[in-house]
Amino acid sequence: MRGLLDVVYVLSFFVTTNAVSWAATPFNPPAFPLAVRTPYLSAWLPQGSGAALNDAWATFWTGQIVGWAGFINVDGKSFSFLGSPSVPGATFSKSIQKGSTFTSTQSIFVLSAGPVDVTVTFLSPVEPTDFVKQSIPFAYMAVSAVSNDGASHSVQIYSDISAEWVSGDNSLTADWNTTVSSDVITHQIQLQNQVPFTEINDHTQYGSAFYSLSNGANTTFETGADVAVRAQFINNGKLANSQDTHFRAISNNWPVFAFSRDLGSITSTTSPVVFSVGHIRDPVVQYIIANTQMQPRSLYFWSQFSSPISVISSFLSDYENALSRADIFDSQVACDATKISADYASVVALSIRQVLGATEITLSKYSNGTYNTDDVIVFMKEISSDGNVNTVDVIFPAWPALLYTNPTLGKYLLEGLFRYQATGQYPNKWSVHDLGSNYPNATGHNDGNDEPMPVEESGNMVIMALSYAQKTGDISQLQQYQALLDQWTQFLITDSLIPANQISTDDFAGALANQTNLAIKGIVGIKAMSQVAQLVGNPSQSANYSSIANKYVSEWQTLSASSSGKHLTLAYGNSSSWGLSYNLLADKLLKLNLFPTSVYQMQTAWYKTVAEPFGVPLDTRHTYTKSDWEIWTSGIMTDTTVRDLFISSVKKWASDGLSSAPFGDWYETTDGQPEGFRARPVVGGHLGE
Repeated sequence: MRGLLDVVYVLSFFVTTNAVSWAATPFNPPAFPLAVRTPYLSAWLPQGSGAALNDAWATFWTGQIVGWAGFINVDGKSFSFLGSPSVPGATFSKSIQKGSTFTSTQSIFVLSAGPVDVTVTFLSPVEPTDFVKQSIPFAYMAVSAVSNDGASHSVQIYSDISAEWVSGDNSLTADWNTTVSSDVITHQIQLQNQVPFTEINDHTQYGSAFYSLSNGANTTFETGADVAVRAQFINNGKLANSQDTHFRAISNNWPVFAFSRDLGSITSTTSPVVFSVGHIRDPVVQYIIANTQMQPRSLYFWSQFSSPISVISSFLSDYENALSRADIFDSQVACDATKISADYASVVALSIRQVLGATEITLSKYSNGTYNTDDVIVFMKEISSDGNVNTVDVIFPAWPALLYTNPTLGKYLLEGLFRYQATGQYPNKWSVHDLGSNYPNATGHNDGNDEPMPVEESGNMVIMALSYAQKTGDISQLQQYQALLDQWTQFLITDSLIPANQISTDDFAGALANQTNLAIKGIVGIKAMSQVAQLVGNPSQSANYSSIANKYVSEWQTLSASSSGKHLTLAYGNSSSWGLSYNLLADKLLKLNLFPTSVYQMQTAWYKTVAEPFGVPLDTRHTYTKSDWEIWTSGIMTDTTVRDLFISSVKKWASDGLSSAPFGDWYETTDGQPEGFRARPVVGGHLGE
């Protein structure tokens, strides 16, 4: 049942200021990722200054509620542990949250339900080197219980989801069914009238949500109105194994899809009750190929599974192994990141699910209907800002996370962009900004009217292509698309030393001519192309581009210097201006040694003099900043104290309690207030140190 109180509670996150009452490790984030696997499987627990797992409803990344409830009955008394339900006609208490933890793959909550402690583990697997597993659009919730007073207690577990998982419009009609097999029980929910490749309020409008549980002993299920189904469990400790077939609007008596399991009398920690939640649509993307034809593309896992129930059964049975792999991954990330600092490790851990959760790994089909596993393209949604497909300047800040987890994911993100432009349908001489204005429609921009970031995107493409080749030794993409790379480099030679009036990736800050940082991007791109040319066997071209880049750096140093000589300018000739020179990180990443050490030393000395309480502003036009670019800038600092200033500022922002949205990257440096972005994959840039 929904009511005004639910809305008031969500809004209250923005104004409450109380500290959390539980142990939060490593800190209390703006929102906990609960089930974050794809642009459409994206459920979070909003925090603000603190909300227990049973204080608030889980929400889609937009903030819209996705109903997800949980109860535990202990010796006949009921306690909520998940969601914020009201159940007239039934009596229950709220479990008391004792602790919360997040890692790179898991969010874990411990709550006390009277004499029993319940541990709820949300695992969104990060399996970047296994394309079958990484492409499965499902996540786990595992619930275990243990007596906290040494006595035995009778325990039953319950959870449900609502039809809110299948649309951004709760007035639309859904239908559903429950399938009971020997090993799995599955609720399947979908819109009655589906519209492929469309969204409402960023939710997909086709495909099905699935909520599943193994068909173990003492397991019951039920579908029906939220109040009735939850009351059935609270009052009886089990469900009726019945199905509501009155299909209706999502908000009409809020149909829910529930499971319960009786654990019997327990003392020691129980085996977890493992639920899976997911959303499958097929095909997932339509992609433009030659002659304006549209190619439907499916998730990679379909190459190994023939039906939803087969992948669900496999996914559920793999939980223990998936958890083991996740623990190993989490430990490796923590070990690597802690070498920088504890603050850095916590920021990285909060970022990884978010960047990979914006991606989908796809295949095409052969004419006989089988899947072509040699034809892989990864698609990324520009979540929260434009909703574009494979935005080049969103992939670029995310690139460090891809290099760390699996560079091949980066190669296949670039592949769709390269392949489209190689068809000749895109008319401009520079790189396209994105593959389509509205995810999941990778329909191109044959009119050339995409958002114009000519130096930005051309430089990004050359830099990323070389970076992948350097990291892996695989030069096949450079060889295949060297003509395009050279075309973009020719444009950079024309327009990057003194960039025309244009926007950069920070388009919200407005257009500007003669941008110092944008010129860095273009010059690094030219030098990168000299390396590309060398790798593909064109030494004379390599020498020419190298010479041009070196000459440009010399001229750039004069153009970009402030009259005081203490910092680079934001734009040539404006000595009072400055900004984050984050594009210098590409010089370091590619080991080009293009810009002199004195530039890095000068910027390091400058930034520590202009830091605000929550970091260094993006540039002198505003006092806001971007967390990804702060971490990138930290990577070019020649003083670890200044490096750590940037990193700790991002952690301070992430933990300040002023946002309840999934990790944002754009915020105010003076007081830590969020500026609006949320859940964007650009947080992959937090691995750029």
